[in-house]
Amino acid sequence: MSVLVAVPSLAPRALYEEVAELIRQRIFSGELEPGSWIDELQIAKAYGISRTPLREALKVLAAEGLITMKVRRGAYVTEVSEKDLRDVYHLLSLLESDAAAVVAQTASPADFKKLQSLHSELEAAGKPGKEKHDKFFEVNEAFHMCLLELSQNKWRDQMVADLRKVMKLNRHNSLFKTGRITESLQEHQAIMAALLAKDPLATSARMREHFANGLTAASTSP
Repeated sequence: MSVLVAVPSLAPRALYEEVAELIRQRIFSGELEPGSWIDELQIAKAYGISRTPLREALKVLAAEGLITMKVRRGAYVTEVSEKDLRDVYHLLSLLESDAAAVVAQTASPADFKKLQSLHSELEAAGKPGKEKHDKFFEVNEAFHMCLLELSQNKWRDQMVADLRKVMKLNRHNSLFKTGRITESLQEHQAIMAALLAKDPLATSARMREHFANGLTAASTSP
């Protein structure tokens, strides 16, 4: 006689997590600019919620580095200093170059095909004369996250995900520099060539160069 075991249903996403995601996307889109004050009353009213889940959401965003809590002044969108930017790019360079080297050694033909497909999308999004900055950013991040996924280190994945959220506070700045999209595509081509050659040292070096150039562009853009 078989015994039926009740399987608990998955809990719905907590309200504060949904609110955190809504605010996160407003920050990434530039609607809430770095340094701007978070009007809790206005946001709570707009979303039809109490301030309790909103404050929990702000705690999540503060832990991610996207929100800065100031004593007796409330919450503000974090402003990224030059040092912050250098520190974030430095860590991303170390983590992602290591991941890329692993992939160069362990990727299967199917893995390489997936990366090549994303690279082709990136080239299409970066064609001259097209205003596709958002698409370019989206595919670029997908390529980098795919490399991380293929390297199979969940701890590194989490660290990179958190760092990239902070990097997005400076979003698009580097792309506005004349010629940066073209340079970025060339760097991606070099990374792909090293990956397909299954050369971990070259792949790691090309990824580090990619981040070094990205930092220079981000730091010197208006």
